[in-house]
Amino acid sequence: MRPLRFIHTADLHLDSPFKGMNGLPREKWKSLRDSTFDAFNRLISYAADTKPDFVLIAGDIYDGEDRSIRAQHIFSTGMQTLADCGIPVFISHGNHDHLSGSWVRFDLPRNVRVFKEEVEQMEITIGGRTVRISGFSYPARHVNDRMIDRYPVAADREAIHIGMLHGSLEGDSSHAVYAPFRKQDLLSKHYDYWALGHIHLRQELHADPPIVYPGNLQGRHRNETGTKGFYEVTLSDAGPDLKFIPASVIEFTTLEIDIPETCHMNEILLMCTDRLARHLEEKGAGVTELVIPHAALGRNEESLQDLLLTIREEMENSESFLWVDRIRVKEPKHPGTLSGLGAKVSELVDSWQPDDWQEILGDVYRHVRGIRYLQTPDEQQIQEIQTAAANKIKAELGAED
Repeated sequence: MRPLRFIHTADLHLDSPFKGMNGLPREKWKSLRDSTFDAFNRLISYAADTKPDFVLIAGDIYDGEDRSIRAQHIFSTGMQTLADCGIPVFISHGNHDHLSGSWVRFDLPRNVRVFKEEVEQMEITIGGRTVRISGFSYPARHVNDRMIDRYPVAADREAIHIGMLHGSLEGDSSHAVYAPFRKQDLLSKHYDYWALGHIHLRQELHADPPIVYPGNLQGRHRNETGTKGFYEVTLSDAGPDLKFIPASVIEFTTLEIDIPETCHMNEILLMCTDRLARHLEEKGAGVTELVIPHAALGRNEESLQDLLLTIREEMENSESFLWVDRIRVKEPKHPGTLSGLGAKVSELVDSWQPDDWQEILGDVYRHVRGIRYLQTPDEQQIQEIQTAAANKIKAELGAED
């Protein structure tokens, strides 16, 4: 068959607020705030240059149900660029950009086809061959039903079948579970490709047929580290071929600085700034967390804050965006290791994303009496809760020698 080539992306989160990024100068804050738009524009430019057969967007185009006019305008402009290139776009909305949100609506060009709240199948003809794309859009924030059961089985094997699903694996508590499915559920539909969304970590759950999370387009906090982007997918008689295309303009990273115990503060400062300069040259724009050994400064919070402010001042003349978000002290190794249960619980808690913490803490912050005294936690408060939880696990579950 003629090779079929398309782009699979998800979790754009346009206009993400980047909460918890305190102290950023105005210009750097604007660069960070615009990064989701810049990553999206990289996607559009790549598609306009390479002209794939179509583009799939598997949910969470926007960061919230109340879509800003600016975000909608930028997205609409991108869709028009693809329309001018004759590139169709298929969209399934997710839990963040569900259909029942309240917003001033923008009309999208005719090349864009949006799935409704019930599972449906759309058709397109590419090179004389029928392509059937199945999917749905979230009608509201929470979709807990097994929507996968409503997807049709691929009966016509002459056609190419693609499934779009914004959801998560059953039993995977590393992320808030929506529209749950099992891998075998997807394989039983006999589709040629599954375009997933919702999980921000890029991963391929199955090779042939491909079952793929592309991850999000731009990292938004320190738990979304590394290069982000989308997939260019080719389906042919030779089999599927997946190519990851980087799109993120700012990367979140963690840098560990090896500092000898005998160093003076001027040497510590120089080691940190030299390492940051090399990182900027190697990786480009980013937000980073510095990790220094306990022996360097101990638990002196005042000295840590002083060092952080000094490093920021030293780096502010850099032409490229590089922001030190915080300095964390690496604790000395415990003489023992966490018990088996403690290690599993700790690993689970560490894997939770900010959205998961919002979900987990929901009962507390939605309590009819408690809500009078509590405000919805921001990312900094969630980080503090996460640290306290980790310490509690160590204290309660103990360690094995």
